[in-house]
Amino acid sequence: MRMTRLLTTLIALATIVGCATPEATDYAAKVNPKIGSGGHGHVFVGANVPFGMTQVGPTSITQEWDWCSGYHDSENSVIGFSHTHLSGTGCGDLFDVTLMPVMGEVEYGRGRLGDYTTGFWSEADRTQEVVEPGYYSVPLTRYGILAEMTATERGGLHRYTFPEGEDASIILDLVHGGCWDRPEDLYAEAEGDTRIVGHRHTYGWANAQKVFFVIEFSKPFTAFEPIDEYNFYYRVHFDTVAGEQISVKVAISTVSVDGARQNFEAELAGVEFDAARKSAYDKWNKEISKIRIEGATAEQEEIFYTGMYHMYVAPSLLSDVDGKYRGADNEVYDNPGFDTYTTFSLWDTYRAKLPLMTITHPEMMDDIVNTMIDIYKKQSFLPIWHLWACETGCMVGSPGIIVVADAVAKGIEGIDTEEAWEAIYNSAMHDIRGGRHRKAYGYMPNDLQAESIAHDMEFAIADAAAAVVAEMLGKSEEAAYLEQRSHSWLNYFDPTVGFVRGKSSTGQWREDFNPFNASRIANEYCEGNAWQYTWLVPQDLDLLVECFEGVDNTIERLDGLFTADSKMEGEDVTPDISGLIGQYVHGNEPSHHIVYFYTMLGQPWKAADLIYEICDTMYSTDVDGLAGNEDVGQMSAWYVMTTLGFYPVEPAAGKYVLGVPLVARAEIDVEGGIFEIVREGYSEEARYVQSVELNGEPLARNYITHEEIVAGGKLTFHMGTEKSLWY
Repeated sequence: MRMTRLLTTLIALATIVGCATPEATDYAAKVNPKIGSGGHGHVFVGANVPFGMTQVGPTSITQEWDWCSGYHDSENSVIGFSHTHLSGTGCGDLFDVTLMPVMGEVEYGRGRLGDYTTGFWSEADRTQEVVEPGYYSVPLTRYGILAEMTATERGGLHRYTFPEGEDASIILDLVHGGCWDRPEDLYAEAEGDTRIVGHRHTYGWANAQKVFFVIEFSKPFTAFEPIDEYNFYYRVHFDTVAGEQISVKVAISTVSVDGARQNFEAELAGVEFDAARKSAYDKWNKEISKIRIEGATAEQEEIFYTGMYHMYVAPSLLSDVDGKYRGADNEVYDNPGFDTYTTFSLWDTYRAKLPLMTITHPEMMDDIVNTMIDIYKKQSFLPIWHLWACETGCMVGSPGIIVVADAVAKGIEGIDTEEAWEAIYNSAMHDIRGGRHRKAYGYMPNDLQAESIAHDMEFAIADAAAAVVAEMLGKSEEAAYLEQRSHSWLNYFDPTVGFVRGKSSTGQWREDFNPFNASRIANEYCEGNAWQYTWLVPQDLDLLVECFEGVDNTIERLDGLFTADSKMEGEDVTPDISGLIGQYVHGNEPSHHIVYFYTMLGQPWKAADLIYEICDTMYSTDVDGLAGNEDVGQMSAWYVMTTLGFYPVEPAAGKYVLGVPLVARAEIDVEGGIFEIVREGYSEEARYVQSVELNGEPLARNYITHEEIVAGGKLTFHMGTEKSLWY
């Protein structure tokens, strides 16, 4: 088991020590955490460490979709600093254990924007805001208080600098998970005059979330005041002088208050704020430097390294320092021999982020997969979208199958392959989420299953990945069955219209078919329409070519995807459909593999042109620098992998389709040493791949294997002006 071990941008009021001047190797200095904090990016803004349980940062008054992370660049209110946040999701939850420093009398409540007579909220002076990996600070203008915070894996450290005045206090807010959850059981009590312990149990997107906490203050409080009979708010009073700093340390646990105590002792006891800040920064620098690029513009570097930062916010630790964790059945379990994780946004991250982690974090992927197998044992199917030991069931298909199968097929060590196979197969054969209809009809009928095409096509991708593992383990009968079922999407392909189209249990086509219809009501697709979903066959491009009656026709249809009218029709179209080129939707995951089909179809120059366009127009260093939700790192993972020149189109196939590298040189730390990518002969005109070499030998194929990458070596792209087929 690899238990996580214990673990600086100055502003006027802060006293910061130990911050080294960034060197050329200070990759964390290239990160801009505000990218994606505007528009629909939904990214977390605050302080955390890579893959940590805690994300310590501001939470705003506003409770709308673009505030799923609790923060949006368009609005500067703060109701407090919470210890858990999501990043880049399309749904909100968490915001657990919120602290808010205040002065004088306040009304207890969330409040209304622009009205300080309501609530204890404050405006934040964003002109003085500091955001860097592992650290966040901002002045609260209502109170004249400077708020700073940093983090450990399971804890948060706050430092509040108070002005001269009466009744300096810190409010503990246990109720405000926003509109996203409702309290079941809230409680806090004082232990002596420097410590508070308690818990927050809620129902929300995570439908039975339990958080336990220990809070310790750097000086004794003069009073601990429960504000209401519901345990919503507590006020902690202090005697202070002008400029006095009060530090607060908070440890959390999913297990118990005792678990939070142990986490506190392991990570926070005896640790000062500035040392913790430097440690958090160093941890980010170490993770971000696992991939290094050269010959990029300053903007490219900022987007690239910020992308890596956003990728490593999650999965998040779930287990305590002693290994105990809360299982998917809501029971507490002892150390299973591996770190357990949560925040599994699998419908998004199975496509690029988790495959990239099989390259950069193989030593962590076994813990992630073993966590997923453990979830299967407790809920009878692999996770779909797991959050704080709760299955949210969000999105379509069964993406946990794909992640586990991909890791097993790549030979990630530390995974019991028979246990993994049991979890894969039984999840694939489960009746939930339309599974029973696939077994009965061979597909999901639209009169029996909502979002039938989306569910079925994602299940088909999972079946193909599962079949790879079955074949690898010598389970030929199961392999044949799953491989056959991976083509179930063919039931939806209607050659008379050239799209996948809804079909009923009696075999009748949907009569009012409109390929532009992206309605969220009574539709077969999920966050999309027939234009995108017709191409959602990364496992079956050859069969799609047959459906279109040849490669030339397929390329013509693919060209049409990018030149079609960008309109979306239907009732209540989701804003998740964003970042359009024609009907290609880069802001949402089902489209992410599509440009690489051009390479696979023999016209890699078209893939190159689109890659340049997407990276130039869908990513920037602005707060609205992402085409859609970050989706817990997938949007950034697409950019990172594409910058390197390859992408994992087909799950569990163990290969990456080549595109075009966007930088002169890149290095990836891998198990075998360093895998180097070099781009030679590039100019604005010489932007197309002419030939590729692997370790000095010509590469006469359009992909590179996982084994070749992790062994270390050198991949060289020779560039030129010709739009040529180089393999």
